[in-house]
Amino acid sequence: MAETTTSIWDIIRYYRLYWTTTLITIGFASLFEVMDLFVPYAVGQILDVLANEPLDGPLRALITTLGNWLGGSQTPTQEQSLAVLVLMGLVFLVTIVKAPIQPWLTHWRLWDTSFRAKRDHYGEAHAKLLTLPLDYFDDHNSGRIAALVARGISNHTWSYPQIVGQLFPKLVRVMAIAAILFLAEWRIGTMFTISFVILMTITLKRLGHLSLMEKRLERYIEDTQSRTSEIITNIKTVKAFAAESYELKRQNQRLGREFKVLDYRIHQGYVQLNALRTTLVQICIFVILSFALVAALQGYITLGYFVVVFSLSNMAYSEVAPIGNFAEFFARRFPTMANLDEFLKLPPGADAATLDPVAVSAPHAVPSTATQPSEPSPPTTFKGQLEFEQVTFGYDPDRPVLMDFDLHIAPRQTIALVGRSGSGKSTLVKLLFRYFKPDQGQICIDGQDIQQLDVTQYRQRLAIVHQEVDVFNGTLLENLTYGTPNASFEQVRTACQIARVEDFIHHFPKGYQTVVGERGIRLSGGQRQRLGIARALVRDPDILVFDEATSSLDYESERAIQLAMHQILGTRTTVIIAHRLSTVRDADQIVVLDQGRILEVGNHNQLLSQPGLYSRLHALQETGDLLD
Repeated sequence: MAETTTSIWDIIRYYRLYWTTTLITIGFASLFEVMDLFVPYAVGQILDVLANEPLDGPLRALITTLGNWLGGSQTPTQEQSLAVLVLMGLVFLVTIVKAPIQPWLTHWRLWDTSFRAKRDHYGEAHAKLLTLPLDYFDDHNSGRIAALVARGISNHTWSYPQIVGQLFPKLVRVMAIAAILFLAEWRIGTMFTISFVILMTITLKRLGHLSLMEKRLERYIEDTQSRTSEIITNIKTVKAFAAESYELKRQNQRLGREFKVLDYRIHQGYVQLNALRTTLVQICIFVILSFALVAALQGYITLGYFVVVFSLSNMAYSEVAPIGNFAEFFARRFPTMANLDEFLKLPPGADAATLDPVAVSAPHAVPSTATQPSEPSPPTTFKGQLEFEQVTFGYDPDRPVLMDFDLHIAPRQTIALVGRSGSGKSTLVKLLFRYFKPDQGQICIDGQDIQQLDVTQYRQRLAIVHQEVDVFNGTLLENLTYGTPNASFEQVRTACQIARVEDFIHHFPKGYQTVVGERGIRLSGGQRQRLGIARALVRDPDILVFDEATSSLDYESERAIQLAMHQILGTRTTVIIAHRLSTVRDADQIVVLDQGRILEVGNHNQLLSQPGLYSRLHALQETGDLLD
């Protein structure tokens, strides 16, 4: 991932939906932190009472008012007793009474908001995954993407309670202490404020440097995790090539480099910072104690205020370490949160479909920009007439894969695309499904440019069977109805009969409720292919594409797939991409591609009757030679 451009405000905006709740929670948490300061203040005032020192003006006025309300003038001893009683009563309120209230107004609200944000942003991340262009997934490993999202959201979840529930309230507490110290003795208050600002400046500056190292290490860790994901995905290949020791050595080398940077540079940097900070804090506490002692000896403050000043300054400086630790934790977590923020800001691909099934517009209309969802309309069917008009496209603009490509496909016609690898066959399908947009020219269906259609409704009328059928870890029925969840069981059975899925489904004890395992591991290659065909037929598409559907199968499985395909031909517009020419014998037209251009067009017999690439490829396959 590129160098981060995420700022602290971008991280804060992660909780933009919860700002009101957050501000209220910060207010309550700060209030409770400030209330705790009353205890040392009350102890100082009690000491002044015991030492026959005058009370603070507001407190003295309160005692006088209460004395008058209780029965007029009182003796000095009664006044002292009343003062102590009032102070202890206030201590009772700010300690015992608030104890059962504080967790609900702070702790519960903090984690409630954090968990809500976790739920919402996982949904946002999944939505982003579904709208990114295909080439993003070509450039980024799936394990890296999953780790990026999981780590980013996890660090947000844990950071929020610390920042909102502790960091901000503790800063408010420190400011309140500074104000009290100013009132007690302005010189001590000034010295405390300056020393605290210097301490935090040193801490934040050093943390900024360490955070940069954290970012670089995070990218390195992502690469290591990405490799681990690849090893898991390709474990059969690793074992087949006896590459276990190589992979272990490679990962251990990477882990060793991570350890050196993490332990000897980053962690050591944090320890050095903590040592410096602790030393400076102790120096500041000693200086404050000395100043307070001198002020008490010279009569500037009472004994009670000496205790208050010393206690509060200790409380304030004791917050330097927690605040520094929060900043340290945030610095450690910031890279992953920044990566998540940048991921969520990625623009959707041109092929992105709407994610709101209620807001899908009719296929003949441009997608609506209205914010209010409309009633869903049933997908409009197409006749299935396809036209590729002067289509030029290249993944690299300087190296076109298709050049001035023209092709007309009549409704319900079966077209086969054959040719050497790299001739542009699969690229045509990607353009047809609007994974990419032609650099020049247009593709029309029933006379309409497909770029002008709502992509979701358009794709609902198409279906494809890939060479490697994607199977989800669920039941056979769930996989068969994927993309068509409202299909009736009768539709599913009909599709399974055509695709010859029922030839094997009854061999499973649970039938349609059989769990197929991750990536369909419990199914053979031929069974997965037939499952893919049935899934496509359940949708009842107007255009059906077979993309190398039999190239990796044995003869028996290929024959079963061909029989299934034969029942489909003529029922809808069908496009077949094949290396094995036996698959395309019955096609209405066979289009031979070479270097992005049409070389030959005709049916099987016509192309065999003339010298050309098709007849040469056919002869090679008949003799058992490779197509490529």
